[in-house]
Amino acid sequence: MCGICGWIDFHRDLGGPDARRELADMTATMAYRGPDDEGTWIDGPAALGHRRLAIIDIQGGRQPMTLLEDGRPALVLVYSGEVYNYRELRRRLANLGHRFDTSSDTEVVLHAHREWGHHDPSSAVSELNGMFAYALWDTVKRELLLIRDRLGIKPLYYYPTEHGVLFGSEPKAILANGLAERAMDAEGLRRTVCSVADPGNTVFRGMREVRPGHIVRVTRDGIQQMSYWQLTDSGHTDDVPTTVRRVRELLEDTIQRQLIADVPLCTLLSGGLDSSAMTALAARFSGERIRSFALDFIGYTENFTPSPMCPTPDGPYVQEVAKFADTDHTDITLSADELMDPGVRSGILHARDLPFTLGNVDSSLYLLFRAIRQHSTVALSGESADELFGGYSGFHDPAYVQADTFPWFCSIDIARQSLDPGLVEKLDFPGYLDEQYRRALSEVPALTGPASADPHERRMREVSYLFLTRYLPRLLDRKDRLSMALGLEVRVPYCDHRLVEYVFGTPWAHKTFDRREKSLLRAATADLLPASVVQRVKSVYPPIQDPTYDRMLRTHFTALLNDRNAAVAPLLSVDGSRALLNATDNIRWVEHILTIQDFLTDYNVSLTV
Repeated sequence: MCGICGWIDFHRDLGGPDARRELADMTATMAYRGPDDEGTWIDGPAALGHRRLAIIDIQGGRQPMTLLEDGRPALVLVYSGEVYNYRELRRRLANLGHRFDTSSDTEVVLHAHREWGHHDPSSAVSELNGMFAYALWDTVKRELLLIRDRLGIKPLYYYPTEHGVLFGSEPKAILANGLAERAMDAEGLRRTVCSVADPGNTVFRGMREVRPGHIVRVTRDGIQQMSYWQLTDSGHTDDVPTTVRRVRELLEDTIQRQLIADVPLCTLLSGGLDSSAMTALAARFSGERIRSFALDFIGYTENFTPSPMCPTPDGPYVQEVAKFADTDHTDITLSADELMDPGVRSGILHARDLPFTLGNVDSSLYLLFRAIRQHSTVALSGESADELFGGYSGFHDPAYVQADTFPWFCSIDIARQSLDPGLVEKLDFPGYLDEQYRRALSEVPALTGPASADPHERRMREVSYLFLTRYLPRLLDRKDRLSMALGLEVRVPYCDHRLVEYVFGTPWAHKTFDRREKSLLRAATADLLPASVVQRVKSVYPPIQDPTYDRMLRTHFTALLNDRNAAVAPLLSVDGSRALLNATDNIRWVEHILTIQDFLTDYNVSLTV
């Protein structure tokens, strides 16, 4: 895993000392994503930078990597991610006459584009199974391609300029170039407040994400965006037993592919169905005893208070699975003081680059990754299983399913209470959310076959699409940023595009055939797990329940409201914000406001709302 960045300017030779210095600054911001190596490549209008976290072919995978023709670079690549089928592709390309100098997947991507993508880059990208974000410069065509994996597991941002583009794995790489503006306008503030992924709105004015499953082409004539993959209706005809078998086959193949690494590897284990099934399969197919790690808090299990979203503590189930699958297991136990450590909170903000937070859930994940990195460089994680197999209450609670909006909680009512009334009216959060919702619905592939006659099946197709395209990207981005900030590569087997395509096309009746959440996954993996885990009810990622944490947050928030010079002050209704201190269920929004304050200050962002 790595960090990439670059700069294209069709009206300038970037080989001069000033441009080289700016490229070096951009590349340096990616150092923690790639602590093992560094490289740059400059020629005329193109300047590419790379920082490497070595996972495969430790010695031979240096970047930027070039493909030579007639002794000169024809293609130049900076690449972040993993292609899990690179060995099969390498054999196919070798049979077609290609010769390789390394055993890295990066070189396979280069040759894939030369063989299959010369006229249509999507033909090359469609061959890749993995998570990736990369930039490919064609020295003959004078063309840059920015390419992102199908579900957006790996991040990639770009910033159009007058004569070209800036790009980077994270906003900080782009912001290191003097051409990029540090400003947040009304659209950016809407994205900050609303809990919806919007690739066209990155908070920073003028900056964009490469959409998942898309290619951005940059030439002298301008910037074009094209799709190479999207969710479609598969016309699923398999019965339930056949579907269960196929899910198991895909999971087994995916896990085996993702166990390939030349560095220590582990799994993230929570004791839930998703992570337990993944860990059990990894233990079965690993050539050595698999390591597993779990999160816990001091006194959490002993003093646990159940809630509708978190009915049981993870600890007992984690221990059962670790014993059942015979993993080399370690619990990472945290305290409230650790979660509130200013260094941790600052590290998270500068990992994410954006004013988004899940509060102590982010802090605990960051600290978990920091502890894991002392032992492993790669971790397998269970993201996407809930969105894919239907694990959340938003799939099952009629109030969410039937609501004419996104089927999860959005905090706009709390936000409207705490923000300046004039600003709230101007920003029109309900209108923004409705616009995003209608746009997402317009993308949903029509249901075909017998299920298309059932209104509930049609609605569940929409709900599934919304979770996969507007909810999951937020979790993937969080997981990437917090792990890569510590030099840890996290792989997500449930995001394998073959599994996603197959399960997305499956009728909702199949996905709930036993009248429970995640029926297909449970049936496909029950033989691998303790009965208690198979029957366990969905429990969310655990927030800390120590009241000390809330008290410390409220102290920080009170100090902020008393500071009339605070950067966030022009956005707030002081009276409305003070009311948050009297409600126990608004603590996440309190953390959100604190994060916005730190973001505006630390990143020197100007507000233009």
